[in-house]
Amino acid sequence: MASTTMAPACGYGNVAVACPVTVPYQRSSDRQAHWFFGQALRRLLDASGLAKEEIDGLACSSFTLGSDTTVALTEHFDMSPRWIEWLPTGGASGVMALRRAARAVQCGDASVIACIAADTANADTFAALVSNFSRFSNEAVLPQGMAGPNGVFALITDHYMRRFGATREDFGRIAVSQRANAAGNPNALLGGRPLDMEDYLSAAPIVSPIHKFDCVMPCAGAEAFLVMSAERARELGLRQARVLGAIERHNAFFHEPVAMRGGWAMDADALWRQAGIAPSAVDCVQTYDDYPVIAAMQIEDLGFCGKGEAPTFLRARDLTVPGDFPHNTCGGQLSCGQAGAAGGFLPVVEALRQVTGQPLGAQVPGARIALASGYGMVTYDRCLATGAVLLEHAV
Repeated sequence: MASTTMAPACGYGNVAVACPVTVPYQRSSDRQAHWFFGQALRRLLDASGLAKEEIDGLACSSFTLGSDTTVALTEHFDMSPRWIEWLPTGGASGVMALRRAARAVQCGDASVIACIAADTANADTFAALVSNFSRFSNEAVLPQGMAGPNGVFALITDHYMRRFGATREDFGRIAVSQRANAAGNPNALLGGRPLDMEDYLSAAPIVSPIHKFDCVMPCAGAEAFLVMSAERARELGLRQARVLGAIERHNAFFHEPVAMRGGWAMDADALWRQAGIAPSAVDCVQTYDDYPVIAAMQIEDLGFCGKGEAPTFLRARDLTVPGDFPHNTCGGQLSCGQAGAAGGFLPVVEALRQVTGQPLGAQVPGARIALASGYGMVTYDRCLATGAVLLEHAV
């Protein structure tokens, strides 16, 4: 379903995305989220050669900063930017940060913007997050005994399987291929643990039909990148990508009782028109993958196949790095871990790594165009925020 009311989007000309940064993931940490933000900022400065004072924009996302937001981080890091953004939108925050930063650079509101997502993780943080995720969750879901994110996505997965005839083997193709992609990525916490279809199918059930390897592992870490003008990136000698197109949508298809599609389906046509290319031109796809069913939905809704056709599509394609449909080439969250809101930046950072030739693991041969997409802010039967961006290698 394409939107028929949108005005044509202005392009993202002369905007560069550069310096993909990852603060190595840790299964657990006693450090606060602020430390991971600081490490990401330091790595951005080291990668770019910029002085901290030259960063005049800051866009941040996190679940574990407590009462702090982006403006508080400026005090922590002795910064005085003229543009800030706070994005508490989880899995969609990476695309949203990039879009907003690109427009700010185009309008002259900032010259160089650091986009950072970071979270800590320990025995207490995940329980606290689930128990106080939103007012809707606290008042309408938790009192009914809802089993956290696993319960929500079990509902969505079961609905999708019944509606479209998908099997656990279909979703297993996503998890198994991503584990293979993670084998060469030192940041993938599960990258050294091979996974085959037999392992996937025999894994312990969590909430039917979701089993162990359908779920992400919470961890601590950060992801980040810089947005600036193409001229500035060239002056600094940075490998850069251009934004071919980007979309976002919130609370899409809210009348449907259980999500079987996301906001990408409303705006995918606009994305491809902005970019002036077809899905077949994309060299690798980085979807938000908190659960395999959500990755499958993105593949459908972004135009790589029709609605309900992902099972057939997945059976016919090789999703590994050297395959004919390289997907979540670093291993995604299913193999790297979910570093809180940084998981929403991971698809963008990995897309940027691939098109600029800076992967942490294997490089997709000849990758020039990558798609990154996000999905965030779970309620009972869906997530509220969706987005996607197309990045192309630029000289």
